[in-house]
Amino acid sequence: MKTGLQVGLLLLLAFSVLAQDKPSVHKSGIAESWISAWNSHDPDKLAAIFTPDIMYEDVPFASVNHGSAELRKFAASEFDGSPDLHVELGSSSIQGNHGTIEWTFSGTDKGIFKTGKKFSVRGVSILTLKNGKISRNVDYYDAATV
Repeated sequence: MKTGLQVGLLLLLAFSVLAQDKPSVHKSGIAESWISAWNSHDPDKLAAIFTPDIMYEDVPFASVNHGSAELRKFAASEFDGSPDLHVELGSSSIQGNHGTIEWTFSGTDKGIFKTGKKFSVRGVSILTLKNGKISRNVDYYDAATV
């Protein structure tokens, strides 16, 4: 009986650990989805990874976008302003309902300062998650490198 109880407790512990790992595996895809959505150049695809009430803030340009419609408009202006925009993932960390994504945006400036020059800017996004989607995104980077 004692061995049966020990085996039962061991199985219970193993299943509880496996159950805890599943959400983190799902959440680990958040950064990759974020990068993929930006690289799609599709405002609808980008908006799909966020909650409908998203608050997306671009700190260097003091721009705050509330909701999917404003986010789509912001994304469209970014894609138009740099038609060759490409984003690469640096590192990322998702813990519970919060996360960070370190990234490098690169492309040609045809919209912000209209210089026509190539740029590469490193930055970080601070995320808040709700029901598997991003509900708050705050970007930090050095605007002088754009």
